[in-house]
Amino acid sequence: MKKKLSRAQPANARVRPPRRRLFRMTTLAALFALFALYVAWHEAHGPDARRDGELPITQVHADDTSQPAASVAVSGGDLVRRGEYLARAGDCVACHTADKSRPFAGGLPINTPFGTIVTPNITPDPDTGIGQWTDADFLRAMHEGIGKGGERLYPAFPYAEYTKVTDQDVLAIRAYLNTLTPIHYTPPPNSLKFPFNQRWAMVFWNMFNFTEGRFVPDPKQSAEWNRGAYLVEGLAHCAECHTPRNFTQGLKSDSKFSGAVQAGWHAYNITPDKNSGIGTWSDDELVAYLSTGAAPGRANAAGPMAEVVNDSTQYLTKADLGSIVTYLRSVPAISGGETRPRDQWGNPANDVTTLRGTKINGVNGAQLFVANCASCHSWTGQGVGASAPGAYPSLIHNTAVGASDANNLALVILRGVKRTTKQADILMPAFASQLTDDQVAAITNYVTGQFGNPQSTLTVDQVAALRTQQ
Repeated sequence: MKKKLSRAQPANARVRPPRRRLFRMTTLAALFALFALYVAWHEAHGPDARRDGELPITQVHADDTSQPAASVAVSGGDLVRRGEYLARAGDCVACHTADKSRPFAGGLPINTPFGTIVTPNITPDPDTGIGQWTDADFLRAMHEGIGKGGERLYPAFPYAEYTKVTDQDVLAIRAYLNTLTPIHYTPPPNSLKFPFNQRWAMVFWNMFNFTEGRFVPDPKQSAEWNRGAYLVEGLAHCAECHTPRNFTQGLKSDSKFSGAVQAGWHAYNITPDKNSGIGTWSDDELVAYLSTGAAPGRANAAGPMAEVVNDSTQYLTKADLGSIVTYLRSVPAISGGETRPRDQWGNPANDVTTLRGTKINGVNGAQLFVANCASCHSWTGQGVGASAPGAYPSLIHNTAVGASDANNLALVILRGVKRTTKQADILMPAFASQLTDDQVAAITNYVTGQFGNPQSTLTVDQVAALRTQQ
């Protein structure tokens, strides 16, 4: 028997679904459309996508870089040697070593505006290191900034640059790390305040500061340029120190390589600008600086840059160093406001004759310089040993002395210099325990006034702040 129709509902009427059901259907359709768009985008632009005109990246070899080859798989001892070379190019040991007797075991505290991040153990120890990581885990960490357990990694680990490194090179580094002596050591935990201790929040940081994807060579550029771009923008992650940061601590893309301050040290402008950057340096001077830490008449590496030379760039081949220089020559020149190159300041001093027989009252920069610095740098400031590998450098035509801020000079006085390369073992003693803040300020201001940029001065309070920097 047919069911009777309601009087209020004609026979040809359509039953309307409840609003809630309609909303759900619309929402699901929208989500499905968004998912489809994401899949299409990922296929076109994701890390596995092959762009038109993409060329294979030239390899950097641990044993023979004179013959660039296409990116091909290697195995056994060659793979490990290649991985060691690439790990040096990435300077992995610098951040993952707090105690020299425990290389790669982590524990190094990295201070950020949001708290302290402590680097992890990357030795093959199965309990405290990466011994139980699969190759896929390692690739994901390097390329996406995601750890073995799915946790978001903090960008103190430069995955924003490492994402550009090819799978083959990442796995070569992994093969090398597998050969290290396992060290059973659990570094201290991070010390980050809420909400910065919430790793999931890195999703939002990545939205503004991270683009995943491998390096794509430019077919319009030379193989040398492409290799330099691959190293500078990827493994060597030069921008991490030499680029100012935005309020999220991401890199300012419009100021790339224009210089920045890291833990008190000024990582200088490395764009081709002729006053603020490296525009007046020759290729040979730049290669010499990266391989030895010294370019006479230009600069001598100290602080973090000395460590980079110690642990990384001195081991790179001449071909790779030349490629880095070629690429840096091509980046946009950015002026830092300097009116003349940092290495074009200064004149020899004759204060030692003026001081003879003179009664000194209070803190006197010239007197302190003669007493503490002249034995190595000469009382004229011209150094001792000229351009020999172990020379005591001249303070005239010296980028640290002619800079627009005197931070690096004061930090060198406080902490000294230790730089060991194949050419020389450079050691300048630290004076932090021998000199007071006002004495360090007096020497700094005397040196910049006589041998460098006279407008670059430091106060006692500024020296005290630098002394506390880690």
